[in-house]
Amino acid sequence: MTKPVGIEKIGVYPCSLSLSMPDLCAARGHKPSDIRDVFMIDERSINPVWEDPVTMAVNASRTILDEADLGRIELLIVASESGVDQEKPMSTWIQRYLNLTPHCRNFEIKHACYGGTAGLQMAVSWLASGLSRDAKALVITTDQSRAHFGKPWEFVLGAGSAAILLSNQPRLVEFELGNNGYWTNEISDLTRPTLTVETGNSETSLISYMDALEGAYAHFLERVQPATDFDEYFTKNIYHTPFGGMAWRAHRALQRHWKTLSLAESWSHFEKKAAAALRYLRRMGSTYSSSTFIGLLTMLESSQDIGAGDRISMFSYGSGSCAEFYSVKACPEAGRLVQGNTIGSRLDARKRLTVQEYEAVEKRRTDLTEEGDYDAVDDSLDGWYDHHYKGSGLLVYRGMHDFYRQYDWS
Repeated sequence: MTKPVGIEKIGVYPCSLSLSMPDLCAARGHKPSDIRDVFMIDERSINPVWEDPVTMAVNASRTILDEADLGRIELLIVASESGVDQEKPMSTWIQRYLNLTPHCRNFEIKHACYGGTAGLQMAVSWLASGLSRDAKALVITTDQSRAHFGKPWEFVLGAGSAAILLSNQPRLVEFELGNNGYWTNEISDLTRPTLTVETGNSETSLISYMDALEGAYAHFLERVQPATDFDEYFTKNIYHTPFGGMAWRAHRALQRHWKTLSLAESWSHFEKKAAAALRYLRRMGSTYSSSTFIGLLTMLESSQDIGAGDRISMFSYGSGSCAEFYSVKACPEAGRLVQGNTIGSRLDARKRLTVQEYEAVEKRRTDLTEEGDYDAVDDSLDGWYDHHYKGSGLLVYRGMHDFYRQYDWS
């Protein structure tokens, strides 16, 4: 009999800086209500120059892993479209600073915002095969936006990392093996063609997202025949969230497969089934591949009506493109176990930047992109490093020395 496979723990690192959307709207001459009500974003997370996707990944993982976990992780997959080196995988730094066993297969994958789900499904397959011999897998998603001053999509950017511990002893959700639908289509919607450029056609990307959702869900229905009643089959629904408003559009599209609802009825259904997943994402902005896992953790924490065995649908989309629609089942103690997470307090502890400070941070990061020797840690932002990092035991990026990245504990 195949052992169950699922998620034991999810850890999130929401960064240490924030930017208020009303402040950014005032600086850009934009209506705050559009961002709050249409895009469903209130704040966005930002990294100081002394943090990067490596530090975020390690700091997210350290919120959940104990010594017993560290000794049993034999597969580490890091998903990111914000890679810091054109050759060396971030996963090796992460393996080192988490002090994982050397008998650990590790690699980095890139597939836009689908990368985390791709890594997750590879880890699930390995665990389900029985070849893991009761070892565990760690999948980490970690990304940060680049500078987009004055662009229409500047409001939906963000940063963050999620660490997902998987094993044959799931405590949060169990995967329904084989209950997957997937869809792929080559399209050049969004791209990062150089070390400093992040560009594309946002309208094309939104259309591709919706096409991928329809295609992946149709494939899911072909493979999972009992799942014809979307409303009854799933207790809750999680969607890839480049911004909250996209999850609302996605949910409304899938509603049409089972019933015609008025706009008010549709919104009420969204609030009941999916909106709770956006609680922290509204404060972080786009978290790229992390959004579905942050949404899942938030949903389990926020919803009192999720019982053992209840199904939760998960939808992941990545530009380029590939998408997957799959289902998980809530474990008996999931709601209780996630109550102790620290996302809310960490979000509250961020330093709120002025628009001028935000622009200065992003400009300095861009200016240093191809520099080979520099110190990243300084006394900027009113001594934020000394106030928030010094002595806290967080991993920080110290800078470059002869083009080699330097990391250390704060």
